[in-house]
Amino acid sequence: MNALAQEIAALIAQEGPITLERYMELCLQHPRYGYYLARDPFGAGGDFVTAPEISQMFGELIGLWMTEAFALAGRPRAARLVELGPGRGTLMADALRAARVAPEFLSAIEVDLVETSPRLRERQRQALANAAPKVSWRDSFAEVPRGPLFVVANEFFDALPARHFVRTPQGWRERLIGLDAAGALRFGLAPEIEVALHVEAEEGSIIEVNAAAQRLLTEIAGRVARDGGVMLVIDYGYTETSLGESLQAVAKHAYVDPLESPGEADLTTHVDFAALSRAARAAGAKVFGPTTQGEFLSQLGIARRAETLSRRATPQQRAEIDAALRRLIGTGDAREVMGELFKALAVAHPALPEPPGFGREG
Repeated sequence: MNALAQEIAALIAQEGPITLERYMELCLQHPRYGYYLARDPFGAGGDFVTAPEISQMFGELIGLWMTEAFALAGRPRAARLVELGPGRGTLMADALRAARVAPEFLSAIEVDLVETSPRLRERQRQALANAAPKVSWRDSFAEVPRGPLFVVANEFFDALPARHFVRTPQGWRERLIGLDAAGALRFGLAPEIEVALHVEAEEGSIIEVNAAAQRLLTEIAGRVARDGGVMLVIDYGYTETSLGESLQAVAKHAYVDPLESPGEADLTTHVDFAALSRAARAAGAKVFGPTTQGEFLSQLGIARRAETLSRRATPQQRAEIDAALRRLIGTGDAREVMGELFKALAVAHPALPEPPGFGREG
């Protein structure tokens, strides 16, 4: 057992089995051993690669998308550009560089980065050292000042802790993490029946519920509905709420046991975009999408951007641009390409017209 596993085992021995939600919180955000607080997991040398690290085209298109959303919102004189979980700051740096084509946007915004990791904050400061707008760091979205909001969350909601419920002959019971006879971490079930769940399903079925994601989306959508603006969510997930579980742990670009070496692997679940949409509408916001990342980026003109970059590139660079384009918008094996599994969703003020990249209102 590593140090965090020992601490979790001691907690379970004292208080009893814990929920998956609490386990994920400890693994990802423990103040000393938490995955995101103790390391830089991004890039080829880390545990996974996100779209901004694959190509500058991704962040550039997001920046241009935000300038267009700003125009559709009436060009407010003062606004907040917010990123949730900004990683190394790559997306924001690329977005702000592309947004130079809209100087009134850059002059109107202040940037808020919602980040809890001191190590990643330092990487973000380096990436944004020459940024024109003022940049501030926040521990949570609740700290972001009031005003029109332009929010981006790329691969953020998948890392919020989820709960699992398993259908048994007696009813739905929550999946917990306890200890086996040897003292190792093991999955089990709560003895109590979850009476609030009224979903018909076969025995052994699992329901995955991410209440943390829905609460945060409700908070942001409520602010957008009151103060104006839009939120763009890009993540991997599914468009309809359904049975099944998607918990996965990734370390060094490979899947590992989620109970093995807690705090040393990224723990995620697929995003339920239907649940996020319901939460946004309940908070008074308008929803566009979800659409696939491939379709979203294609409508924004990523192929044209790749062609422009290729004109000034060496043969090796052109090959890298082509490979990045395929990975970002390609369909097929989700382990190799992102175009289909990843989705884009916009949450907007009720008066905002349809933003680029989306079809009719969802």
